[in-house]
Amino acid sequence: MHRRAAHPGSPVLGAGGGMLAVSLALVGCAGHSSAQEVADAPWFAGYVDVTVPSTYEVDRPPTPEAAKAVLSFIVASEEDACEPSWGGTYSFDRAGTAFQLDDRLARLRNRGGEAVVSFGGQRGDELATTCTDPEELAGAYRSVLERYRVGTIDLDIEGDDLDDSSAGERRAEVIARLQRERDSGDPLQVWVTLPATPDGLTERGRVAVTQMLDADVELAGVNIMTMNYSSSRKAGQTMFEASVQAAEGTHRQLSDIYGRHGDALDAEQVWNRVGLTPMIGVNDVPGEVFDLAAAQALNEFAASRGIGRISLWSLNRDRACGPAESDAARPSNTCSGMNQAPGDFSGTLGAGFSGSIN
Repeated sequence: MHRRAAHPGSPVLGAGGGMLAVSLALVGCAGHSSAQEVADAPWFAGYVDVTVPSTYEVDRPPTPEAAKAVLSFIVASEEDACEPSWGGTYSFDRAGTAFQLDDRLARLRNRGGEAVVSFGGQRGDELATTCTDPEELAGAYRSVLERYRVGTIDLDIEGDDLDDSSAGERRAEVIARLQRERDSGDPLQVWVTLPATPDGLTERGRVAVTQMLDADVELAGVNIMTMNYSSSRKAGQTMFEASVQAAEGTHRQLSDIYGRHGDALDAEQVWNRVGLTPMIGVNDVPGEVFDLAAAQALNEFAASRGIGRISLWSLNRDRACGPAESDAARPSNTCSGMNQAPGDFSGTLGAGFSGSIN
């Protein structure tokens, strides 16, 4: 996801002491095989950055919709190319101590919540980019699945990671292998999250999807980042309008990609494999603001098309800014820049998207 630099070394502290940082997001259903069933119910989950100091507490969500989260982001450790870490800095054990991540995740689940793990993001190196040995790479991914007991993963591929074709092939082959390892009653659901323009996926994004299908990865879906369009957004086009155009463009592209792989999916099946993730409030690009009216309209559009997943960046930001945080020219990691109550965006975007993510 697009975000400003985190603050490694600074624990994210919750209102009562422990920190949190979790992101919401994904789960899915059907793979690219035409024999696969589509998801029974669409779902909502919001991303939370584990490594950004924040008052947000993942085990105390402000709305029922926020009780599903995507933990973000697992990347390669700065010290070991094949060791997974949170944000390049925090090992599993260190995150458990500094953020109380394991304890908070357990409490979230005990209260009926769910979580998935997201790999990649804008900062750091996604594991497949640095870990070139397939055996070690498989072990790295597997250790995350086992530590956090997730059945769904989100591969957020952008920036230099998306430009690395060899890493893309390696990632796809290893993910397909991990799916084959799972018991048929406990499948590994895989969503790929990619940047988009109002025309849909970029060329690199289309390659990433194709690499997954070529490796026989059963994709639950493709989640597009409907944010930070910059010069690709037409003058006068609202963020909602750009997001709808991006969704429709992605739908056409996926229909073509699946078709070329021998899967003649109908329009509804393709929509079910589409996810949408806006950056709520003030975006990183000057002049781009995704407000609550846009959130309501996007929720209604997604429901009308049968879109399989909605997420947001981020649950940390789903609150109004305090006096010291307000700066329209410099978006905050911890507030939206909007006049809102805590959880307004998750409640609005997630309304009706109540399916399970695991």
